[in-house]
Amino acid sequence: MVKLIATCVMLLFTFFNAQTAKAEPVSLVVLGDSLSAGYQLAPGESFPARLQNLLNAAGHQANVVNAGVSGDTASAGLSRLAWAVPEGTGLVIVELGANDALRGIPPEETEKSLDEILSKLQAMGAQVILAGMIAPPNMGEAYGQAFNTIYPRLAAKYQTALYPFFLEGVAANPDLNLADGMHPNAKGVDVIAAGILPLVEEVLDSLQKDK
Repeated sequence: MVKLIATCVMLLFTFFNAQTAKAEPVSLVVLGDSLSAGYQLAPGESFPARLQNLLNAAGHQANVVNAGVSGDTASAGLSRLAWAVPEGTGLVIVELGANDALRGIPPEETEKSLDEILSKLQAMGAQVILAGMIAPPNMGEAYGQAFNTIYPRLAAKYQTALYPFFLEGVAANPDLNLADGMHPNAKGVDVIAAGILPLVEEVLDSLQKDK
């Protein structure tokens, strides 16, 4: 009888430990610039906040952290990576490069910074979704061709998930952008979050299966 009770206790202990581990939320950091930080939007209207709402509604266990800084280039994101993405982070959405293109930073410099970011995140054991950007047409065809190939090339190199264009469905739509025509408004953010959600869910599911 004593052995039977001890066995039952051990089974219950194992069960509750497994349930606790299963329920432990994944830390998801959005490392980006003003496009994800929520430029001129209320706190609850930023991309990380909207994504959190969608993940909660879908039943996913994840804590979304807004590590977006307005004006950041890829090199600026790299410089603050160590404190912006703490150890133990499960998933990072890297949304950087738009300011590089706007400022005409040489694409090879942008790629070098993004490459180092992905390398460091991989070394940390974090999964990554690389959010692609497209150079504005005023930068010229040659610049655009060099810049736009950065993201698929790096995604292939590091075998990481790629969301081809962060502003898909929003760019150049006045109804979904602020008056400046570059930053998404609250409705635009909703479109972005809904667009990337299936990919985020896919990566989160793979993380949970690996636990």
